[in-house]
Amino acid sequence: MNHLKDQDASKQDQKEFLLSLPGMEKGCKRLVIILGLLGDFDSIEYIQMLVRYLPCLEKANIKLLVIGIGSEEGKKKFCEFTKLPHNYITVVDHIDIHQKLGLNTCRMSIYSPIINLLLMCAGINSPGTLNEVLRGYVGDKNAQPIFKPDDIISTGILPDFKGKLFEGAGGKGFLRPFEMATLRLGNMTEVLFNWSQYMINNEYLSQRGGTFMLDEGNKFIHIHRSNALLSYSHNMSKPISYLEQYIKVQ
Repeated sequence: MNHLKDQDASKQDQKEFLLSLPGMEKGCKRLVIILGLLGDFDSIEYIQMLVRYLPCLEKANIKLLVIGIGSEEGKKKFCEFTKLPHNYITVVDHIDIHQKLGLNTCRMSIYSPIINLLLMCAGINSPGTLNEVLRGYVGDKNAQPIFKPDDIISTGILPDFKGKLFEGAGGKGFLRPFEMATLRLGNMTEVLFNWSQYMINNEYLSQRGGTFMLDEGNKFIHIHRSNALLSYSHNMSKPISYLEQYIKVQ
C-alpha cells in the first residue's frame, strides 16, 4: 500500500513539474515531448512523424512543447532538418528534466557511452530494437507510407530518387519494404555529418525520452516512457495514434 502511495505522490510531483514549464497554459490540452539528444535516432524520427500533425494540434487547441538535449546551434540544425518550427522546441544541456520525470537512461555503467549505444543498436539492454530495425526493411502493412510518389529522396549516400520507387517494391497505401530504413539512413547520415552540432555530450547517448499529455483539468491522458532505442511510442506502427481521439486528421 505504501508503494502505491509513493507512486501516486511521484506522479503528482511529475505533473506539477510539467505544469511549471514555460508555455504550459491552463485551460487546454498540453502535449509535452521530452527527447534525448537531438541527434538520437528517436528524436529525429519522432518529430518527423509528428510535424505532419501540427495543423491538427493547432485546430484542436493542443499546446505542444518539445524539450531536447542540445545547443541553440543544434536546435537550428534540427528544426531545418525535421521541419519543426523553432517556437515549439526548447533545448537544455543536462538531463535534470529527464530525471525528474523518471525517464530511462538505459546506461550500462561498465561500458563507454559509444559502446553502450552500439550494444543498444544490437538489442542489448534495448528490448524491441531489433524487431523495429527489421520492420524498417520488411515494411509494415499496419503503418502509413512515409514518402509520396513525387518526393525526391536524398540519403546523402545513395543517388537521389523519387518516392514512386517504393511502389515497385511493395505497392501503395502502407509502409513499403526499405521505406523506413531509407528514412533512417538519411537521418543517420545527417547526424554523422553534423555530429558536434547534434551530440553535445556523449554521456547522454543512451538517454531515452518520453511523452506526456494532460487534459484541460490537468489530468494525465497519455504517458509513454521509452525503455529502448527506437521505442518512442507504445505503437511504432502508428506512433501518433495516442492523438487520434483528440484531433481531426486532415
